[in-house]
Amino acid sequence: MTIFDYIIRSTLIFLNKDKSNGENQKLKLLLIDDNQSITEMMSKYLTGKGHECTVSNDGRNGLTLIEHEKFDIILLDLAMPDFTGVEVIEHLYKDGKINNQKIVLFTASSVTDEEIQRLIKMGAYSCLKKPVKLEVLLKTIGA
Repeated sequence: MTIFDYIIRSTLIFLNKDKSNGENQKLKLLLIDDNQSITEMMSKYLTGKGHECTVSNDGRNGLTLIEHEKFDIILLDLAMPDFTGVEVIEHLYKDGKINNQKIVLFTASSVTDEEIQRLIKMGAYSCLKKPVKLEVLLKTIGA
């Protein structure tokens, strides 16, 4: 089992622990990624699976949404211009708001394992490397 298999399996267990009847529930998701093609594709796919998706194509706007709304899961890209996913995590951590969130990080960049572990210790739940297969995404969010 690879580290990513472990992360996906543990994320599934964590996200499914609140389900009382074993059925997939409708999730309220926030997708934060500067790549509009990715957010459009993921939003269409997840909406088609019965979930509610809100999209932000920049980190600062995504942080504002997190601060003003409650989401079941936040899918956050780390490498964005101007205000990165790392800065979103650091801001939530500094303000003591990160423990109220279920954040799954995405990255296509060469983020080190040490950096990922630092963000997880700060409160992010897991990290998936792009490109992410849609089936893996569904398993990760427990949908």
